[in-house]
Amino acid sequence: MSEISKLEQSLVIKKIDKETVNISINDNEMLMAIVGQFDQNLKSLSKLTDTNVFFRGNSITCKGGKEKLSIFCDAIKFLINKYFLTNIIEKEDIVLSVKKNLEIEESNVKSFKQLIKTPKKSVIARSEKQSEYIKALKESDIIMSLGPAGTGKSFLAVSVAVTLLMEKKIDRVILSRPAVEAGEKLGFLPGDMKEKVDPYLRPLYDALYELFGADKIDKKIEMGEIEIAPLAFMRGRTLKNCFAILDEAQNATETQIKMFLTRIGENSKLVVNGDPSQVDLINKRDSGLIKSRNILQDLKEIKVIEFDHHDVVRHPLVSKIIKAYQNKSIDDKD
Repeated sequence: MSEISKLEQSLVIKKIDKETVNISINDNEMLMAIVGQFDQNLKSLSKLTDTNVFFRGNSITCKGGKEKLSIFCDAIKFLINKYFLTNIIEKEDIVLSVKKNLEIEESNVKSFKQLIKTPKKSVIARSEKQSEYIKALKESDIIMSLGPAGTGKSFLAVSVAVTLLMEKKIDRVILSRPAVEAGEKLGFLPGDMKEKVDPYLRPLYDALYELFGADKIDKKIEMGEIEIAPLAFMRGRTLKNCFAILDEAQNATETQIKMFLTRIGENSKLVVNGDPSQVDLINKRDSGLIKSRNILQDLKEIKVIEFDHHDVVRHPLVSKIIKAYQNKSIDDKD
C-alpha cells in the first residue's frame, strides 16, 4: 500500500469554516504518538504554526489563518507518514514537520526515501542535504562531509555503517579520530589505549548505543567487529570489507587525511567528517579538511557533501547560533 493510501485511511480533515479545521485520526496509538505526552507535541505545533489547537477524543481542532491551517495540516500528514515508517514520533520531527518544503506527495517524499532501519529506531533524512548524504553513504566508496555541529554527519554515517554490518555486507566498522592532534597527548591519559581514546569518541558511542543498544554494541566491540582506532594507528593498514569513519577531521592534517583515504581496500567505504569552523589544532592553518576537499572534489568517485546551518537538526536555537557566528566572521573580515 502506498504512503498516500495509508494516509487517506488514517485521517479525515474537515473544514469547519474559513479559520477552523477538524482532523480525525482513527488509530489511537498513532494519535497518542502525534499528540505527545501531556499534549506536548500539539503544544509545540501550535506555537510553531501560530495557531490555536484543541484536542478531544480522536480529533484535533485547529484555528488560524488559511496559510497557517495549511501548514498545520501538512505537519500532521508528515507526522502520520513518519509514524507509519518508524512507529515513533520524536521531538525533532515536530520542528521538521512544519518546514514548507516537506509536502507529503507520493512523487516527492524525499525525506522518507533514504530510510535507515536499525534495531532500536528508524532514521529518516531531516533535510534534502541529509537525504543526499545518506544516498552517498549507501552508493559511494569515499564520502567527505563538511558542515557545522548538529547536521547529522556522524550520526548518519554510524547508522549506515552498523546497518551494513548487521546485514553482513561488511565485516567491520572502524571508528577513528585524530585525538592526539586535538590538544591532548594520549600518553598522559590514564588507562589502556581504548580507555585513552574512548572520551574522544563519545559522540560516536552515543550514536551506536542509541541506534543499536549498549549490550549489542559492546559485544561487537569485544568480537572486533567494531574497532576503535586512533588515526595515527591507521598508517600502513589496508582496509578490506569494512566501513571506516574518520570523525572530527578538521583536526587532521592534509597528510593524515591522505593517509586515511589511501587505506581503502576491496569492498570498503571511507567517510571523512568534519566542521571547518571548529579546528582545535594549535595552528589552525594545519587543518587539512578544506585543503583535502579542494584537492578531491573533482574526482567523480568521491562524493563531497557540504552542510550549513539550514541542515541543523538539533534544537532550533543551534541553527541560529551557527548563523550568528558565521555573520560575525563575515563582519570581522570586512
